[in-house]
Amino acid sequence: MGETEATLPNTSLQGKKMAYQKVNADQRAPGHSQYLDNDDLQTTALDLEWDMEKELEESGFDQFHLDSAESQNLGHSETIDLNLDSIQPATSPKGRFRRLQEESDYITHYTRSAPKSNRCNFCHLLKILCIATTLFIFGILIGYYVHTNCPSDTPSSGTVDPQLYQEILKTIQAEDIKKSFRNLVQLYKSEDDMEISKKIQTQWTSLGLEDVQFVNYSVLLNLPDPSPSTVTLSSSGQCFHPNGQPCSEEARKDSNQDLLYSYAAYSAKGILKAEVIDVSYGMADDLKRIRKIKNVTNQIALLKLGKLPLLYKLSLLEKAGFGGVLLYIDPCDLPKTVNPSHDTFMVSLNPGGDPSTPGYPSVDGSFRQSRSNLTSLLVQPISASLVAKLISLPKARTKNDACSLLELPNNEVRVVSMQVQTVTKLKTVTNVVGYVMGLTSPDRYIIVGSHHHTAHSYNGQEWASSTAIITAFIRALMSKVKRGWRPDRTIVFCSWGGTAFGNIGSYEWGEDFKKVLQKNVVAYISIHSPVRGNSSLHPVASPSLQQLVVEKNNFNCTRRAQCPEPNISSIQIQGDADYFINHLGVPIVQFAYEDIKALEGPSFLSEALFSTRATKIEEMDPSFDLHETITKLSGEVILQIANEPVLPFNAIDIALEVQNNLKGDQPNTHQLLATASRLRESAELFQSDEMRPANDPKERASNRIRMLNDILQDMEKSFLVKQAPPGFYRNILYHLDEKTSRFSILVEAWEHCKPLASNETLQEALSEVLNSINSAQVYFKTGLDVFRSVLDGKN
Repeated sequence: MGETEATLPNTSLQGKKMAYQKVNADQRAPGHSQYLDNDDLQTTALDLEWDMEKELEESGFDQFHLDSAESQNLGHSETIDLNLDSIQPATSPKGRFRRLQEESDYITHYTRSAPKSNRCNFCHLLKILCIATTLFIFGILIGYYVHTNCPSDTPSSGTVDPQLYQEILKTIQAEDIKKSFRNLVQLYKSEDDMEISKKIQTQWTSLGLEDVQFVNYSVLLNLPDPSPSTVTLSSSGQCFHPNGQPCSEEARKDSNQDLLYSYAAYSAKGILKAEVIDVSYGMADDLKRIRKIKNVTNQIALLKLGKLPLLYKLSLLEKAGFGGVLLYIDPCDLPKTVNPSHDTFMVSLNPGGDPSTPGYPSVDGSFRQSRSNLTSLLVQPISASLVAKLISLPKARTKNDACSLLELPNNEVRVVSMQVQTVTKLKTVTNVVGYVMGLTSPDRYIIVGSHHHTAHSYNGQEWASSTAIITAFIRALMSKVKRGWRPDRTIVFCSWGGTAFGNIGSYEWGEDFKKVLQKNVVAYISIHSPVRGNSSLHPVASPSLQQLVVEKNNFNCTRRAQCPEPNISSIQIQGDADYFINHLGVPIVQFAYEDIKALEGPSFLSEALFSTRATKIEEMDPSFDLHETITKLSGEVILQIANEPVLPFNAIDIALEVQNNLKGDQPNTHQLLATASRLRESAELFQSDEMRPANDPKERASNRIRMLNDILQDMEKSFLVKQAPPGFYRNILYHLDEKTSRFSILVEAWEHCKPLASNETLQEALSEVLNSINSAQVYFKTGLDVFRSVLDGKN
C-alpha cells in the first residue's frame, strides 16, 4: 500500500514553519536562532506581531487563518513546539511605527523588562513619580529603541534594492554548473532513485537550504519486460526488435539495455496479428479519409508522433476501433543534424499521477484501483528504420535535397504480428523538497521545480542539467540568506521523481497538499529539460507573466552580441508544471534553449523520451554558458516574484490574450466576443485603479497590498475548465502550439463536429469557454467593488 514517509510532516509545506506561525521571542526553534536570537529582532518581531493582528482585524483578513485540521496535518514532530496562531500579512514599516506612536496604551499590549542596572536607575531617579507616568515614558523609550535598531542589512517589506538581484546572481558561474552536472550523471545507473535523492538532499542541505526532506509515495509503475517487444512480418516471417534490428541475441547485446526502454508505459499487453494501416499523424481528417476506404476494426495503425497530443490521437484511434498502434517519428520532422533512424524511445500514456489512485494521493489507506493499462490499444514505439522495412522502402528517399515522409502505399497490404510485453509493479517514487522561509509573507510560496532520474526509466541526461541549474541558484541564494537577507515570500525547491512515467511525483505531492497549495502558491518556475538545442532561447510563460519575461530577456540581451526578439508564448509544455497549470491554475515560467529547426517542426515530438548519449548535453553546451544564462534568467524571475511588494503579474495581458484567441472568422463566437470585451474593460479598470497606485511607493497603501496580491495570484483559476479532450490542457489560456492562436478546445470541437449532424460537442466547448471568460470578468469586477467598499468605509 502506498505510503508517505514518517518524516513527511517535515517537508516545506508541512512543517510548522510552513504553517501560518506567530513566533514569540521566547519560543524560537533552535534551527532559526540566527534570525531570532538578537534582542533587537525579538522586540521588532513582537511589535510587528501585535501590530499585524490589530491591522488585520480592521481590514478583514480573517480568512487567512489555517484551519485546525490542516494545522494538525502539517505538524512537525521534530520541531520545537511553536505557537501555531496565524502569522498575518506584514504591514509597511511606516504604518507599523506610526501605530506605535499613536497608541498611548501600547504598554498594555506588550511590556519588556529592562536590564537590572537601568531598572535600578529608574527606581532611584523616578521613585517620586507616579506609576502611570513611569509606564508612559518607558513605552516611548521602547518604541524609540525598536525604531532605531532595526537591522540595516535586511530590506524592509515594501522596499526593493535595485542591485539586490544582481548581487545574488553574479555568483552563478558556468564552471560550477558543469561540475555539478558531471557529478550527477555518474549516479543514474543506480538500481533505484534513492542514491540520487540522497545526493541532492545532502548537497542542498550543505548549501543551507532549510528542512530538506524526502517525500515518498508507493506508486504503480509500468516497466519494460526482461524480454523486449517484437514486430514480425507475416509475409516473410522476419522478426524485428523495435529498433529495427533482427530478433537475435547478438542484436540485443549490441543494444545494451536501451532496447528494453522502447515501449509505451501503461499500454495494453498481448499479441495482435493484423493489417497495418497508415494513419499518418492521426488527425481527424486522416481518420475520416481512411475509414471511407478501409475497415479499421482491430487493425494496427501506423502513427507518426507530433502535431497533436499523443493521448488525444490514441483516443481517436481507440474510438475508431483500432486494436494496436506502431508509433514512430518521421526523420523529416527532425533537424538534419539529428539521425534517429535506429534510436529507440519511450512514451508514457499516463495523463498524470499514480494510475491506481487517480485524483487522490497514494498514501496509507488509499484505495487502489486495478489499472495496469490505461488504454485498450497495444502501443509500441518503433524506429524509423523498422518502418522503412515494414513498407519496403528503397534506400534513396531524397530528391533534390527534399525529405520524403514515410508513407505506406494505399494499394499495398502489410500484415504484421506485434507482441507487447510489460510488467506492472509497485515502486517507491521520491521527491526532495526544501525551502527558504519568507520574511513578511511566509505563507505565500514560489515553487521552483526540476526532476531527477527515476530508476527503471530511460537513461537521458536532461534531469542532470535541470538539477545542476536549480542547485546553482540555491547556492547563490543561500550565500545572501546567510548574511541576514530573506525574500518576502517563501521559495520552495522541489526535485521530482517519476517524471518519465507521467509526472507522478509532482502529481502525488500536489494531490497530497492540494488544499494548502490552492490557497498559497503564487507561481511555479519550471526547470525542465533546459538545454534541448543551442540556437534559440524559447521562454514559455503564462499570459500574466509574459511581460516580466520580456523584461528579463531584454536585460540579458544587453550582455550578448545578438538579441533576437524573444519568442515568448503560452503553449503546452512537457514536465512537472502540468499539475500546477491544470489543477491549481498557477502562473508558470520556463526558460529553455531549443534547436530553431526543431521549433519549425511538428509540436509534441518532445513526448518521446530518447536514451541520450552520455556526451550529448556537453556537445550542445560545452562551456555551459547556456546553462548559466538559464540559471540567471530563471533566478531573476524567482527573486522578483518572491520579493516585489506587488506581484509582477498583469491582468490586462490575460484579457488581451482572451480577445486574441477569439480573432478570426470562427462561428458562434459573438457572445464570447461580447463577454471578452467586458473582461477587458474590468481588467483595464483594475490595472489603472488598483495596480498603478500600488506600484508607486508614494501612493501605495500598505493595508491594501495583500488584498491586491491575492487577486493577482488567483487570476488564472477562472480559466480551468472541468473537462478537456485527452492530452489537452484544462487551463484554456494555453495553446496546443505556436501555430494556433485560438482556444484549443474550440479548435478541436469545430473539427469534431464537421462530420456530425449534431453540434453538441461544439456547444459544450463554447459554454466552457464562455463560463471561464465570464467568471474572470466577475472576478475582477468583484475585486474592484471590494476595494471601493474599503475606501468608502474609511471616508
